[in-house]
Amino acid sequence: MARFLAGAAACFLLVTGVFLFWQSRAEQAPMLPAAPPPQTSAPSMVVQEELPLPMPKAPEASARTREQKRFDRTDKDKDGRITREELLAPRRKAFAKLDKNGDGRLSFEEWAVKTIEKFNGADKDRSGWLSRAEYATTAPPAPKKKAACKC
Repeated sequence: MARFLAGAAACFLLVTGVFLFWQSRAEQAPMLPAAPPPQTSAPSMVVQEELPLPMPKAPEASARTREQKRFDRTDKDKDGRITREELLAPRRKAFAKLDKNGDGRLSFEEWAVKTIEKFNGADKDRSGWLSRAEYATTAPPAPKKKAACKC
């Protein structure tokens, strides 16, 4: 019985496909008449149309241009040379922010200060460990969904 139903379904699909293919054939459109010949007028009456100028292409940013911008950001005194101090200055500032006691060395506690502060803020009962509810408060916020269109 299943073979009979499968055969009937296959025949129905085949007939439907042939019918849809036959109906989708495009009919040839009637041929359009040829364009009329251009009109000629007296030479004194000829007015030349102004052709639009081609749009200039926007310059593309080359790798050298991006590299030059990066160089200029690092070259703080604009002398065309990057010194060791200019290259390391941002790292020294970041290190100084972490070095809370100013001894020039980072202890683990100084390096992990944000994590320790996060733990202490989540440990409401000051037990030294986090329960499931306390740990759930440390989850990062969900990313904001951007609107699909600004209508």
